[in-house]
Amino acid sequence: MSNRSERQTARLVLESGDVFTGVNFGASGESIGEVVFNTGMTGYQEVLTDPSYCGQIVTMTYPLIGNYGVNVDDAESRAPSVHGFVVREFSELPSHYKSMESLESYLKKHNVIGIAGIDTRQLTKRIRREGTMKGILTTEDTSVEALLAKLSAPLPRNQVERVTTPVTYRCPGEGRRVVAMDFGMKSGVVRSLLARQCDVIVVPAHTTAEEILSWRPDGVMLSNGPGDPEDVPYAIETVAQLLGKVPVFGICLGHQLIALACGAQTEKMRFGHRGVNHPVKDLRTGKVAITSQNHGYEVNAASLLNTDLMLTHLNQNDGTVEGFMHTKAPAFCVQYHPEARPGPDDSDGLFDAFMEMMDQVREGRWAPYAEAH
Repeated sequence: MSNRSERQTARLVLESGDVFTGVNFGASGESIGEVVFNTGMTGYQEVLTDPSYCGQIVTMTYPLIGNYGVNVDDAESRAPSVHGFVVREFSELPSHYKSMESLESYLKKHNVIGIAGIDTRQLTKRIRREGTMKGILTTEDTSVEALLAKLSAPLPRNQVERVTTPVTYRCPGEGRRVVAMDFGMKSGVVRSLLARQCDVIVVPAHTTAEEILSWRPDGVMLSNGPGDPEDVPYAIETVAQLLGKVPVFGICLGHQLIALACGAQTEKMRFGHRGVNHPVKDLRTGKVAITSQNHGYEVNAASLLNTDLMLTHLNQNDGTVEGFMHTKAPAFCVQYHPEARPGPDDSDGLFDAFMEMMDQVREGRWAPYAEAH
């Protein structure tokens, strides 16, 4: 990284009043968002382009970021959705055979403000202690008082509407037809379906159950996405209407929407799960998988008791709900990311389980859990 004196000063101001001063890289200006942290050692491009980070200022806990540059293969969407990027140190000169440009030029091109040279360990410990909080990244000389005044306003809550596809489109395949509801879907989800020869129809978040069923799908995929699941009541209603009529597989936000559609509850976590090494236990087999995660909300475990949902997966670090299945309808979901990107592919087999569920329903072999057990 260049000498500090050669670069413009940048500041990250938290709503708590804490000020972190460093140097600017990427775009300049001012940006407001929820400050969160990701613990992955690699995968920063996938993090930047994951629509689930829409509206957030992301801190990378690994100290050196940007050393392998940016390439077209690792993008999870057409452009970054983050509202800022915070690192300890960034690499100006990437070294990797696939690198097409530097991290800094990529951020400039997409107008993402970056700050480097701050104590990211201190910032992360602050977030863990106090919880995620609003912050503002700036390269301007605005007073701290004025910046805090800007942070007093609530953050926008329309993230899904900002990242969902504006139109329906098809990724042709010769196999099972899957309608994927795009709440901010990573390309890895589509990639995992296409790898199984699925005929994928991607639809906007506002698509009705009637429109989805008109495609005569073998199954419906509920994607990941940003924000509070209660901010998309139209999607909750759609999911409720789909359950029992077609096999459903939900990931991340899709998992939370199934919970709400079935009468369970969700709640905001203190600082969320964002990283690539979260251990999750499958209660049915006893096996533990290392998973990729990115979410700030969770399903309340106690609220599952009075529903038709059965807990199947638990986080081994904090005991939070990581997956459940419907006992009367062909539907299951997980809070983590079996498509990885970035992260391990320990849970890739969940897509195969979805394929099997669709086949069972189509062939009349599927039976409700209560009857099968």
